[in-house]
Amino acid sequence: MKPQFGTRFLTDPREVFQHNAWDNVEWTDEQEAAAKKKVLENSQPLPPEKQEEYDSRANEYWNDFYTIHENRFFKDRHWLFTEFPELAPQCGLHQEPSADASATELLQEDSADQKQCTQLASLSLSDGEFPGSSATYRILEVGCGVGNTVFPILKTNNDPGLFVYCCDFSSTAVELVKTNPEYDPGRCFAFVHDLSDVEADYPVPDGTLDVVVLIFVLSALHPDKMQASISRLARLLKPGGVMLLRDYGRYDMAQLRFKKGRCLSENFYVRGDGTRVYFFTQDELHELFAGAGLEKVQSLVDRRLQVNRGKQLTMYRVWIQCKYRKAPCLPPDT
Repeated sequence: MKPQFGTRFLTDPREVFQHNAWDNVEWTDEQEAAAKKKVLENSQPLPPEKQEEYDSRANEYWNDFYTIHENRFFKDRHWLFTEFPELAPQCGLHQEPSADASATELLQEDSADQKQCTQLASLSLSDGEFPGSSATYRILEVGCGVGNTVFPILKTNNDPGLFVYCCDFSSTAVELVKTNPEYDPGRCFAFVHDLSDVEADYPVPDGTLDVVVLIFVLSALHPDKMQASISRLARLLKPGGVMLLRDYGRYDMAQLRFKKGRCLSENFYVRGDGTRVYFFTQDELHELFAGAGLEKVQSLVDRRLQVNRGKQLTMYRVWIQCKYRKAPCLPPDT
C-alpha cells in the first residue's frame, strides 16, 4: 500500500543521495532568504503589449504543447488515490491518517447528508438529460491534459454509478483523450472548455458534481481570473461536494529557475513555450476558495527534496495540496 506523502525524512544530511526524494524538508532561514532574493532579481514584468500577446494566444501555445508532447510528457498519477481518496471512495485505499487528521472524518460525517442532497439535486435538474445524468457519483477534472488523472480514476474506481467529466483548454489534448483506447463514452465525457471564461456553459447543471479536481491547472490562469473561475466551479458542486487541488507553491524550484524577461507579474511567469504559471501560497488559495463559499477540509504544503543521484544534484520542490468543501445541506425542519 502506497502511503501518503510525508513519510521519508532526511535526518542525516550525509545520506541525501541514498534515495531519489525526501519528504517534508524544512528550509533554513538562509535558504528562504536566498529564494526570495532570487525571485526579486527576476521580477521585472514584461511590457503590457507582450503580456497581452501571451494572454490572447494562450490556446495556441497549449495546443502546440500537446501537439509536440502528445502523451509522452506525463505519467499517470497513481498517487492520486492515497492523497485524494474521494476519487475512489469505495476502494478503501486510504489507510494512513492524513497530516490533517480531521479531513477524512469531516467528509465521512457528511455521507448521510450527502445522500439526501443527491436526492434533492436530482429533483432540481431540468427535464432534459445530460451526459452522465443517471450517474450517482460524478467527478469533473478541469485541465485534464491527455488523461493522466482521468484514466487512472476510470481504472481504479469500479463504482457502476461513476461518471467522469474532463475538460481542457486545448482541443488537441481533448482529442488525445477521446482517441485513447481506454476512453469509454459510457463512463466519461471529454470536452473543450476555457476555465477562465465564466460565461461558458458546462455540460452539467449546477449542484450536480460530487468532486471537482484541479491538478496543476489553476496556476496556468491569469491571477485576475482565478476567483471568478473557482466561484463558477463551486456552483457545480452538490452540497457536501469537494474541490481537490494540487499546484505549485511559492519558491518551488521551477520558480527559482526563471531567468530575467520571463516575469509577467508578481509570482506569475511565462515559460519558453509560451505557457504560463503562477506560484501560490496557502493563504492565497484559501482566499480563493473561501471567496467561493467553500470551507477548508485540508491544506498542506508538500516540501520535497528531489535528488539526481547520477549528477549529485539536489532540487527543492514546493507543492500545495488542498481540499475544500461546499457546506452540506441542512435536513428539512420536522
